[in-house]
Amino acid sequence: MKRLDGKRAIVTGAARGIGRACAHIMAREGAALLLVDREPEVEAVAGELGALWQSGSVAEEEVATTAVARAVAELGGLDVVIANAGIVGAVAPLLDLAVADFRAVLDVNLIGAFLFLQHGARHMVGAGGGAVVCTASVAGLRAGAGPAQYSASKAAIISLVQNAAFQLSGTGVRVNAVCPGLIETEMTRPIFEMAREAGKEHKIGQLNPTRRAGQPEEIAEVVTFLASDAASYVNGQAVVVDGGLSAAHPHVPGRMM
Repeated sequence: MKRLDGKRAIVTGAARGIGRACAHIMAREGAALLLVDREPEVEAVAGELGALWQSGSVAEEEVATTAVARAVAELGGLDVVIANAGIVGAVAPLLDLAVADFRAVLDVNLIGAFLFLQHGARHMVGAGGGAVVCTASVAGLRAGAGPAQYSASKAAIISLVQNAAFQLSGTGVRVNAVCPGLIETEMTRPIFEMAREAGKEHKIGQLNPTRRAGQPEEIAEVVTFLASDAASYVNGQAVVVDGGLSAAHPHVPGRMM
C-alpha cells in the first residue's frame, strides 16, 4: 500500500522546486492532487501527474477558498494541505529595505500559509481530521540564513504552526512545518551559479556535517511523511532538514573547539 493512498491534497508553490518535488512524490504515493501556483509552469506539472491545477497568488484569500472548494468538489474531499509557496524578495540590508519589499514577502510566505491552513483546516475539522504541512526554513530558527524579511516570515510560520496545532486540539487535524536548509532550487540557483563560476562548487554545504547542499526531493520525502498516517503522533513540530547544519553553533570545520 502506498503512503498516501486515498488522500486528497492541495500543494501550493507546485510549479517549481520543493513544491514540484512534493507534487511528484505525493502523486507517486497515491495522492490525488490540486496544484496551486502563480507561475505558468504549474499547468505542465499538473499535466505530468494527471492533477488538477489552479493559477493565482496564495496571498489572495479567494485563491485559497476556491482551491479548497474545488478539492472538495472535484477530488471528493480534502485530507492534506501543503502550504509551500514562498519567495525570498529583495536581497538588501535591513536598513535599506523598503516597506513594500518586506510586506510583499510576508504576504506570500506568511499570509499565504495562513490562508491555506485556515481554509483547509476548516474543512478538515468537519471531515474528522487531516494534515497541514507548511514550508518554513532554517532561516526561521536563527539569523544568517536569509534576508531579514524572508527569515522573519519563516519564523512566523513556525509560530503559526505551533499555535494552530494547539488551537486544533482534539479535531484530528495535525499541523507541522518543515525547515529546509540550503536546497538547490530556482530560488537559490544564483548562489549555486556564482559558486560554480568561481570554481568553488565543492564548498557548497561545507558547513554542515553532510558536506553538501540538499535536493528538493529530500525535503519532499519528509513532507510526504508528515502528510501521511505514519506521522499520526507528530504535531506542532518544525522538522529541520538541513544536513545537520543547525545541530551546532558556528565553528571551524574539522576542529573540535
